[in-house]
Amino acid sequence: MPTPGKGGGSGKNSGRGARSLATRLKTTRKRTLSQQRWLERQLNDPYVQRAKSEGYRSRAAFKLLEIDERNKLLRPGMKVIDLGAAPGGWSQVAVQRIGENGSVVGIDILDVDPVPGMDFVQLDFLDPSAPDILKKMMGGPADLVLSDMAANTTGHRQTDHLRTMGLVEAAAEFARDVLAPGGHFLAKVLQGGTQGDLLAELKRDFRVVKHVKPPASRADSSELYVLAMDFHAHAGSKAAEDDED
Repeated sequence: MPTPGKGGGSGKNSGRGARSLATRLKTTRKRTLSQQRWLERQLNDPYVQRAKSEGYRSRAAFKLLEIDERNKLLRPGMKVIDLGAAPGGWSQVAVQRIGENGSVVGIDILDVDPVPGMDFVQLDFLDPSAPDILKKMMGGPADLVLSDMAANTTGHRQTDHLRTMGLVEAAAEFARDVLAPGGHFLAKVLQGGTQGDLLAELKRDFRVVKHVKPPASRADSSELYVLAMDFHAHAGSKAAEDDED
């Protein structure tokens, strides 16, 4: 595909007069520069277009699809808990892949339009009542706990990292409490230097612990996912921490 032209706004590439294929919005006083860039990135993002054409609620659905393709997390009949489920893209993927004999339970502080096959509760996951409510809705141990939760950003990278890590640590504690033997945990983290403590804790209870960054996760984003597989509390086995290209 032709590459967008560089510099000067002329749309030319290598002096051959090729026009840029990127969609650019007309600048208005109502939008900040950051809003302008976000909108342009959304319009030119192939995953956003695929999400629309394939019926997914967000481009994030492809992150789970890609992670699952490589790691085979989702299987027919599984019981899955989706923490931070809004707008429902991960739950859509989970429902599709586990089939009618499985079950998906979702929670988010925001409301979510119904996802066929998912039971949902609108509640802050950090509410003290949330774990027991989710356990009751699931009706037994879970096979997979998903967390795409992230704290609202402040613009200060280290602060945002620490706030999101607090959510991840709470999700990991919940996963260790609710997972059946052999279960898995997948959660979003942000690069920032404090993941080591979390990984050390997970290695005590899971046989494999590693970082993954699916292609759908933007290359310029500090977003990573930690994947902990084969839950076996205090198994004492050596877990592997790898980075997946």
